Amino acid sequence: MPAQCELCGGLGQEGRNVCVACRNDMPALGPACRQCAVPLPAAGLCGICQRHPRPFVAATAAFLYQPPLDSLIQRLKFPGDLRLARLLGELMAEGLCAQFVTPLDVDVMLPVPLHAARLRERGFNQALELARPLARCLNLPLDTRCAERVRATVPQSGLPAKLRRRNIKGAFRVTAAVAGRRIAVVDDVMTTGHTVSEFAATLRRAGAVSVTVWLCARVPR
Repeated sequence: MPAQCELCGGLGQEGRNVCVACRNDMPALGPACRQCAVPLPAAGLCGICQRHPRPFVAATAAFLYQPPLDSLIQRLKFPGDLRLARLLGELMAEGLCAQFVTPLDVDVMLPVPLHAARLRERGFNQALELARPLARCLNLPLDTRCAERVRATVPQSGLPAKLRRRNIKGAFRVTAAVAGRRIAVVDDVMTTGHTVSEFAATLRRAGAVSVTVWLCARVPR
């Protein structure tokens, strides 16, 4: 059967479950802060990153967290429609490569870990499901064993920004050697960046040479 667009129900493009029109409607990131990927009038550093540098080198998002892309991410995460992981991972690879992200300065990709209790509840880690097709597209190794989430934190989305940093503090632990490795951390959506910042800081303390962050979508401030 021909591929069907997951957004409008029309004919998919080249065997992919999105049509040409809906693909063109995807909200590309555009000019953004080179460290936290928040949209800016022109590329550079946002005021927050100038005052408080992040523990990662840079963050790049393929898209803005806006319609129609946001609905695909929500369907992946909450009803658990895993069919969308491949589509979103491939779209993510296209969007990142269009922004000159290159795997040449990365040794390995790490999805942001879920705590074991949350993993049992949800049944999958959305960051890992996105990272799998992304790793294939970029021909990069994917490591799921060198870090874990050791604290069952309250979901960040339910907290005000000022409490998110405290909530995620000490949530991760490195379980295998990362010293000397250049790491790309993969996550679905970035809002304040506290989760990826804490994970990146944990990796750097364990000896990672550099950490970059690759996102499917960035929430505008």
